Amino acid sequence: MNQPVSLSVQGVFRGSLVSSDSDFTRLAARLREEGLTVYGFGERKTPGPFVSACDKFIYTEVLRADNTESKTQDNVTGDTPTAPPTPKPVSNDPPPLNLIASVIEDICGEEDWANLGTVGQHLNKRKPDFDTRLYGHQKLSDMMRAYPKWFQIKKEAGKGILVKALRK
Repeated sequence: MNQPVSLSVQGVFRGSLVSSDSDFTRLAARLREEGLTVYGFGERKTPGPFVSACDKFIYTEVLRADNTESKTQDNVTGDTPTAPPTPKPVSNDPPPLNLIASVIEDICGEEDWANLGTVGQHLNKRKPDFDTRLYGHQKLSDMMRAYPKWFQIKKEAGKGILVKALRK
C-alpha cells in the first residue's frame, strides 16, 4: 500500500480502483487523505465501507446497462439516437427522495430554491454511489421531474436550473 501513497505525494499516481470487495478500502481512504480524488467502480455487492471511502463510486451494472441500451438502439435504427433513451432501473430500491429533499433544504436560499448543480454535488458528497441511472433516469433533473409531488423545478436566466423540495 505504501507505493501508491508515496507516488501520490510526488504527484505521480493516477488510476482508479475497480473492486467489489473491501480489500481496497484502506487504500482509498489513504489516497483521499493525501488529497487525491478517488473514483471506485464495482458491482452492487460492493461493501458499503469501500463505497464510502471513495469520492465517487459507480456501479458497473449501470455502465453495462448503458452499453447494452446504446447497442440495442443502434441495431434497431441503424443511426445514433437523437435523444438518449431512458435507462432501465438497475436498482430495485426506491429513489432516495428524502435524501434529495434534505440536501435541497440544507443548501437552499431564503425562498427555498437551490441550484440543481449544487444539489448534485452535495448528493455525491453524502452518498458517493448516488447515480440517477440506478433508478431509471438519465439526469438528476429528469428524476426530479418524475416526482412532481416532491420537487418543483424552474429555469431562471443567469442562475440555471433551480429546484425546490415540496416535501420535507
